[in-house]
Amino acid sequence: MSEVVNEAVAALNAKMNGVGFDGSAKFIIEDEGAIIIDANGAHAGDEDADVSLTASTETFKAILDGEMNPTTAFMTGKLSVEGDMGQAMKLAGVLS
Repeated sequence: MSEVVNEAVAALNAKMNGVGFDGSAKFIIEDEGAIIIDANGAHAGDEDADVSLTASTETFKAILDGEMNPTTAFMTGKLSVEGDMGQAMKLAGVLS
């Protein structure tokens, strides 16, 4: 497990403030690993999810820190989305 993934899991759980996500999403951080966000919060893992989002470490950190809007990242090609776009939109609300 990479340090980037461990830090991201902690930051996501803090941002979600104990509230789970209705559905499941996988955030793939290129060259680092994957994070699952579901009803139990965020954890490192690579299981199947309703939607998968892929980004570089820099893009993921910028989204998590509020420096980049997830929709803007998607529209500019810095974030790719596969699967349920509705779940991706709900996740964007959790991340902001």
